[in-house]
Amino acid sequence: MIFHIVPLADWAAAPGLAYAPPSLASEGFVHCSADRPTVLAIADAHYRGVRGTLLAVELDEAALTADVREGDSEGRYPHVHGPLNREAVIRVWEVIRTPGSPASLAPWQPGT
Repeated sequence: MIFHIVPLADWAAAPGLAYAPPSLASEGFVHCSADRPTVLAIADAHYRGVRGTLLAVELDEAALTADVREGDSEGRYPHVHGPLNREAVIRVWEVIRTPGSPASLAPWQPGT
């Protein structure tokens, strides 16, 4: 399983299509994290100031239609070289960002 962090507004913009963040066009891949501790560290380091609901989409690597390659020597930052097909989504988590506390994940409850 790998994770991708995405603002809810971006994820919900075209629900019938594969998700292609701006990094796919600018860098040629989608940034991901290999596990929960890494995705939480990324959320704390890079997404504290992002307003609105933030999601961590958990993906089954074997179900992705695009190639997954290691982004670093430790394997913590896999890169998906193509859009994220939504059939590969196992779970969607909300990234909880509470001031003064580390980020955490909670099951996302649409519409709440």
